[in-house]
Amino acid sequence: MRKMMRKLGTLIIVVTVLLATQTAHSQATMSITDLGTLGGISSGANAINNRGQVVGNSSIASGETHAFLWTKKGGMVDLGTLGGSYSSAYGINDRGQIVGSGTTASGERHAFLWTKKGGMVDLGTLGGDYSSASEINDHGQVVGSGYTASDEHHAFLWTKKGGMVDLGTLGGDWSAASAINDGGQVVGHSRTASGERHAFLWTEKGGMVDLGTLGGGWDSSASSINDRGQVVGGSRTA
Repeated sequence: MRKMMRKLGTLIIVVTVLLATQTAHSQATMSITDLGTLGGISSGANAINNRGQVVGNSSIASGETHAFLWTKKGGMVDLGTLGGSYSSAYGINDRGQIVGSGTTASGERHAFLWTKKGGMVDLGTLGGDYSSASEINDHGQVVGSGYTASDEHHAFLWTKKGGMVDLGTLGGDWSAASAINDGGQVVGHSRTASGERHAFLWTEKGGMVDLGTLGGGWDSSASSINDRGQVVGGSRTA
């Protein structure tokens, strides 16, 4: 089951917090582990699942940047690319399925799904030359965003059965999906018809719904959603 705390941003470390429960004012003890690199000089972690598997990207000896999977037993493993010189992993579910984006042999950047059995698979685009996957739930549903044939930037939902589906916008020409829960509810942000950027919640039944702002009018975004349908993000106030 995916949790909102899975995101690590661009940290290159894993922080394990062990909370003592003996007293109401107990202090946290932290241990910091260097995950290393793929042979280059830098690395960054983007997400972790409930099994302690970490994904991100790292430079390799040649200077290229590749997506990685880190486990306590196997260390950091290079996930390869889609034929180009770049890849980065942004999400992992509890089944060990990984999503992200990478360059193809032709130089386009496409969303990918990586599995231990199948390796890195190109998920395609919405008709344009760019797509990127941001998260995957435990059912294998993937969300992200990409360019359409008309050069608009739209959020997408990808499934094994249905492929990549355009989730539309809130009336403008731009949207991006940030997260998906195990119920298939998707959150992100989109431009409205008036050009404002608002957080949205998308469901198969209701489509894309504007979540509004905290009074700031033009700016809000949703970053994560749990399996109870609770959404978090940020917004400008009045």
